[in-house]
Amino acid sequence: MKKYFSGTENIYYLIFYLAFLSTPLHTQTPQPPALTPDSITIREVFIRMPDGVKLAADLYLPPRFSANHHYPVILEYLPYRKDESRGRRYPFYSYFVERGYIFARVDIRGTGRSEGHLVDGEYSEQEQQDGEVVIDWLASQPYSNGNIGMLGISWGGFNGLHMAMRHPPALKTIISLMSTDDIYQDDVHFMDGIMHLDAYELGMDVGNAVPGPPDFTTDSSWYANRFDTEPWLLKYKREQTDGPFWDRASLNEDYSRIDIPTFVIGGWYDGYRDFIPRFLKHADVPFKAILGPWNHTWPHTAEPEPAIEWRDVAVRWFDHWLQGIENGIMDEPAFIYYQRDHHGPGFELSEIPGQWMQDDQWPATRDTTLYLTPEHQLGGLMPDTFTHHLTYKASVGIEASGSVMWWGDWAPDQRPADAYSLVYDSPVLTEAVSVIGFPTLTIWVGADAPQANWVVRLSDISPDGSITQVTGAGLNGSHRYSDVTPSPLEPDSIYQLTIELHVTSWIFRPGHQIRVAISNGQWPMFWPSPFPMQTRLLGGPHHLSGISLPLAPSETTSLAVPFKQPAKDPGLSGYHSIESETLSGFAEINTITRNERTQTTTVLATNSGRDEYPFGTIGYTESITHEVSDLHPEKASVISIYTITIEANGHQRTWSGELHFSSDLNSYYYEYTRRLEEGGTVIRQKKWQEVIPRQ
Repeated sequence: MKKYFSGTENIYYLIFYLAFLSTPLHTQTPQPPALTPDSITIREVFIRMPDGVKLAADLYLPPRFSANHHYPVILEYLPYRKDESRGRRYPFYSYFVERGYIFARVDIRGTGRSEGHLVDGEYSEQEQQDGEVVIDWLASQPYSNGNIGMLGISWGGFNGLHMAMRHPPALKTIISLMSTDDIYQDDVHFMDGIMHLDAYELGMDVGNAVPGPPDFTTDSSWYANRFDTEPWLLKYKREQTDGPFWDRASLNEDYSRIDIPTFVIGGWYDGYRDFIPRFLKHADVPFKAILGPWNHTWPHTAEPEPAIEWRDVAVRWFDHWLQGIENGIMDEPAFIYYQRDHHGPGFELSEIPGQWMQDDQWPATRDTTLYLTPEHQLGGLMPDTFTHHLTYKASVGIEASGSVMWWGDWAPDQRPADAYSLVYDSPVLTEAVSVIGFPTLTIWVGADAPQANWVVRLSDISPDGSITQVTGAGLNGSHRYSDVTPSPLEPDSIYQLTIELHVTSWIFRPGHQIRVAISNGQWPMFWPSPFPMQTRLLGGPHHLSGISLPLAPSETTSLAVPFKQPAKDPGLSGYHSIESETLSGFAEINTITRNERTQTTTVLATNSGRDEYPFGTIGYTESITHEVSDLHPEKASVISIYTITIEANGHQRTWSGELHFSSDLNSYYYEYTRRLEEGGTVIRQKKWQEVIPRQ
């Protein structure tokens, strides 16, 4: 899971989302209630689990709260330190709380102010078992009406799905934003089934070791339950193929596991967007869905425009399903989506052009196929027989990877990446071509090595020559038959590959061209395949290679009732961003260097910042160095250094995590060191080393 936010919101979430800051509590005394300027009370409570461990929760209580009144309760269940996150969560929650809801923010076991041993990774069985207890506890309180809803983004969106799959009786509905039903293919550990090292997962292993405010206590219990726990990244990288480890939390194994009303929201620039059309296709429950022009953020805080106020729709959804109010929400369009129009490449966008549409299901599309031709064109007629060759260059793909290196956000001009790809262009368009759905590429290929990846990008060539990436996808060649049981390629064989690109909407304008670019790598987003090689692509009557585009319906319905502009949220004093290096809140590409003598490329991504809280300040730094040689692609490496420095209670302490991750032909090499320092003296240090066989 990945998360970041626009503007100042990114600063708060770099610590809360990247870092998973965690603490054991020894004296479980609730903190005094906090009264906000608009009379919302924030009250801390502790929820006892069957094994005696207590989970810490903040209850956001409505103005004029009465313990004799029965309120519906909304739950967000996260590992991101409820105390520091108050600065961001209070403005968000207040929209619901002022409209009569209690909002419960609960720290997952072993994180924030919750007790217990740190959970052993994302979406663990322990997390979900505890979640059932939390839901039952909230429903049984005298001020609850017994009906619980869950709402969350990314991790909170994921575990909303997971809790619904477990059917706790009091959970009546969920709203899940920027989440997915396929953890292996879509999440940030193995994108498209290919090894990936993400800034998020690189940062979380140091954050997991930091104790919580206000005391930041470090003692033997903290060592055992937090600092000395195995890094999550090591666990993930051992699990290189799909199967039970990833399926346990993947809805796509059986959509019938959700049997309560579900509201899903996604973004065209979010890496998890494929979930929306899949859910609409398979769900057999009352649903609502919105798919807008956003990256991995809340729709009301999105940049660039259009941001929308969606919480009024969410309130009406909860009013209906948690309070039984007949407000017409289910008579309105079930699916609202944004049909994107063309925009140029790059990050300096003030607004995404397009139009809001409505439907009751995923739009009915009509496929058209454009064939790859010997002249490197895209055409509708049967092409002559041809074979095109491509020499693998491991360092290719920096531009295609975008600023945060996943299938989301905005990418720069694709011309540099296309220069080392097989490209196929349509004639200049004489009329607009509008698409929505999953483009699908079918190619006949071979390689003179036992392992190769194929990466395809669909792009828009403007009349000025600039190239905007529309969507793309990768395929691990050893997964061509199964991502559970990989098999090597045979050097003399030809294979038909079908690559479903990530879902998109786009309008190719007259005067533009459609481009398909095919390569064997997209570094540093994808870990390079280890063999120097040449691949070949075949086309013609006996090996038809082409791309199928889902054409948008000619008759569509514009959104009848436009979204409102985002409401102005209140602030909470004592929480302040002092400085931040990047907009995304992640390490972003800073410098690229090339040594032509060794044909080695080095990419440095960095981030830093500092935030102020009522208890003190937290500063952070990130440095991630990716390196690969085109002569020896098997010897790729990443060195990352993350630090978190806390100034509080008269102390300045720094937690750091240093990862050296590299590979050779047969193995990955993992070395990670976690440290706590004060005044230049190392207080605690622990190291992990492991050789992980390539699978």
